[in-house]
Amino acid sequence: MTGRRLLWALATLLSTLVVLVASAYLRFDPALYFDEQRAVYLAHQVPLYLHVTGAMLALATAPWQLSRTLRRRVPRVHRVLGRLFGLGVLVGGVGGLALAPTAFGGPVARAGFAALAAAWLTTTVLGVRAARRRDVATHRRWMVRAVALTFAAVTLRLYLGAWSGLDAAGLAPGTFAQAYAAIAWLAWVPNLAVAWALTRDRSGGRDDVRLISAAWQT
Repeated sequence: MTGRRLLWALATLLSTLVVLVASAYLRFDPALYFDEQRAVYLAHQVPLYLHVTGAMLALATAPWQLSRTLRRRVPRVHRVLGRLFGLGVLVGGVGGLALAPTAFGGPVARAGFAALAAAWLTTTVLGVRAARRRDVATHRRWMVRAVALTFAAVTLRLYLGAWSGLDAAGLAPGTFAQAYAAIAWLAWVPNLAVAWALTRDRSGGRDDVRLISAAWQT
């Protein structure tokens, strides 16, 4: 197995595990909510479940958007999964934007989650628009970035798990609230930075800036 395929398999495994863990929220059981946010989630159950169900759909389909084999051999399946991914981002992103002002961790965390939702929606919209224009290169560039942002659901949990381990060992830096505020940014900014570096356009970024501006103006 090549390094690229190994990374894809690992990403698919982690995404699937997070989807399975998140599916517990569909039981509408308040005992599953973490203590600091239980009251907030109970007061905002509609956006919470929009975010959870949309993000689950996006995360379940995201790795398959990166599969070259699927694109080449069964393009129809790639397109169907792409539509499901877009639907998941739309629903999950809207729910995320609605929830962001209530996020635990103070204004830094709230800004981080709001920026993530906005970036997630923007990259996906630009990818879909490019596909409709049959601009394959631009479509792939934006969808790789959208998938990287979708993977924030995984990296967020990896960071939280690492902090919990350090906390149990008495080595955690700062409080949980401080860590959560930092993770609200760390969960997605490095993902997007790597994806952007791997998919940067040849105009030095001018095309990307122009497309982002157009997306927010329409």
